[in-house]
Amino acid sequence: MPEAGDSATMLAAGVASEFRRRLLGEMLPRIGACLDLLGDAGAWARPAPHCNSVGNLILHLAGNTTQWILATFGAAADQRRRDDEFTAAGGLTAPQLRDRLGAVWTQACDVVDRLSPADLLRERTIQGRFRETGLSAVLHVLEHSSGHAGQIYAWTKQATGRDLRFYDL
Repeated sequence: MPEAGDSATMLAAGVASEFRRRLLGEMLPRIGACLDLLGDAGAWARPAPHCNSVGNLILHLAGNTTQWILATFGAAADQRRRDDEFTAAGGLTAPQLRDRLGAVWTQACDVVDRLSPADLLRERTIQGRFRETGLSAVLHVLEHSSGHAGQIYAWTKQATGRDLRFYDL
């Protein structure tokens, strides 16, 4: 039977593995497929005046992940300008959007890979107001990313009229 410390270390490694698998192995390729279908103009098209484009959602995911993982665990300064994520109306191509999100998510995975059980249990303040454990920060990024990825998938289906065929592997 493994020692308690061994179990905690194995759990931290399992959290890191799943974080990487979900972000880089599932969501990023799917978002990339959506960007391929939408193209540069489609990535910035808003479904309605008060809705966000796929480009806005990608900037938002990169900003959120930077703040909740990279800044929280000391890998980057917290210089987020959240409002800019939603007011942007272009400036990056579809491949540049994919690359930006991929770079942030890769850095975040590298940070989460190094978290110890103590790092996951320690509380810290995020966005200057939320008291969260490291684990809750990691889980927040996963659920937040999943929710917005679902929006990207749905908007891509509506905009293109195509079945995205994510499960035809």
